[in-house]
Amino acid sequence: MSGPKVRTPKTRERDASLSTQLRHDWTTEEVEALFALPFNELMFLAQTVHRANFDPNRVQVSRLISIKTGACPEDCSYCPQSAHYATGLEKEKLLAVEEVVEAARVAKEEGASRFCMGAAWRGPKGDDFDVAVAMIEGVKALGMETCATFGLLDKWQAQRLKDAGLDYYNHNIDTSPEHYSEVITTRTFQDRLDTLDVVRDAGLHVCSGGIVGLGETGIDRARMLLTLANMPKHPDSVPINLLIPIKGTPLADAERPDPFDFIRTIAVARIIMPKSFVRLSAGREGMSEEMQALCFLAGANSVFCGQRLLTAKNAAPGRDKSLFGRLGLSPM
Repeated sequence: MSGPKVRTPKTRERDASLSTQLRHDWTTEEVEALFALPFNELMFLAQTVHRANFDPNRVQVSRLISIKTGACPEDCSYCPQSAHYATGLEKEKLLAVEEVVEAARVAKEEGASRFCMGAAWRGPKGDDFDVAVAMIEGVKALGMETCATFGLLDKWQAQRLKDAGLDYYNHNIDTSPEHYSEVITTRTFQDRLDTLDVVRDAGLHVCSGGIVGLGETGIDRARMLLTLANMPKHPDSVPINLLIPIKGTPLADAERPDPFDFIRTIAVARIIMPKSFVRLSAGREGMSEEMQALCFLAGANSVFCGQRLLTAKNAAPGRDKSLFGRLGLSPM
């Protein structure tokens, strides 16, 4: 199939209608062709697809907390929590269940509908996993959606999380299969896919996306989104992160991507995964309000709220409230 070209209004309407259909057979050439569209054309198509599937003025709001920080055995070259790098991050013990549930209660009062818990593990083990399960049960009892990112999972662990009331499991693929080994060597791209398989098989919602700014090429960005869109089921949530360079990590001096390239990534994700939530994730604190507004126009309809993600700064709640008000956006 040939890639999309500049279209007349009539063919735009036809192709936008086609783009609302769930496909799992995208080709690299098709996705690259979307990236190559004139910016206004791409934004028009993304917004048309977005409006066909979502209320364009509603945004899902999540809060993220690190329940165990630092000393991770993985060597993800962007991550300050890796034990392989000297970033000055202090190792912290696993938080108490009561502390996490209280943080979730506050997040709910501040407008979050989903509470996400992250731990710097290769995968959960022993008593720590039992404590994490208790956290999920406590947050679920508040009436919030629950999300966790604990690294690699096996089938038993995925099922236990499901039984505890977990709704979403986050496990990003980060980048393209071809570029992955340039970013991480302690686990393979297939390890990531295997965990997503057991998560999906357990009946959990999949949250999986990637990072822009890892030194990847445009083809890598296309291949990353292609991998997600051609999964047996599209991820329910697709976080698109902008790298936050951290001193002490191998990517500390990485070149910042052009803002329009990031916005294009959001738009293409919206078009090829039309019914997924596309989350504007890490890096928002360093984005202008105009850039964020274009991301929402491109089809982003989920954000993290709160001044902190796992270890990095995030847009302050007051700033979000002001921006949402000026754009006419409201939380789901």
